[in-house]
Amino acid sequence: MSEKTPVDFWFDPLCPWAWMTSRWVLEVEKARDLDIRWHVMSLAVLNEPRIDEMPEEYRELMETTAWAPVRVVVAAQQKHGDEVVGPLYTALGTRFHNKGEGPTREAVAGALADAGLPAELIEYADSDAYDTELRASHKEGIDKVGQEVGTPVIAVPGADGGQIAFFGPVVTPAPKGEEALKLWDGTLMVASVKGFYEIKRTRTQGPIFD
Repeated sequence: MSEKTPVDFWFDPLCPWAWMTSRWVLEVEKARDLDIRWHVMSLAVLNEPRIDEMPEEYRELMETTAWAPVRVVVAAQQKHGDEVVGPLYTALGTRFHNKGEGPTREAVAGALADAGLPAELIEYADSDAYDTELRASHKEGIDKVGQEVGTPVIAVPGADGGQIAFFGPVVTPAPKGEEALKLWDGTLMVASVKGFYEIKRTRTQGPIFD
């Protein structure tokens, strides 16, 4: 039997771009033998050093709304195991992005129910009980790519048998079928090249949720 390809994926449920990248990875998993390991990173934590330089509306989002979803995910992980992270992320992202509910407390509570998790986990939305674990998970991901990026961070097999991490790929909408596999094969190909860092162009289209 072939060995599964390890894929580590850091996400913030708030980010629409991470959401589409995550749906692409799950599309690839339908045809390729992947071992996807989901991890939390936090846009609130990422933006702490520059919070005073941000526009007021975005600053308020980072200081308040952005904390609740990641705190609930980390609490669920700590209490119920790593295996609940992926399903809870799917439930949160579906409500936040596809259904247009946004990162409201009601959407987070609904996502817990959708994922079959205890309703009382919503209490951690306003609690710093697991912030140490949250920050450690964030640091693990961001240390692989540096501070000049956002979410998602994805780590895949690279040169010399180790892992290499990238910000992205950023894509809209999430590729399906053969296109999804082409992008996956290309990701592994560039990861296998020593010294490869980035390919980038300006985004001219917003997130497309299908």
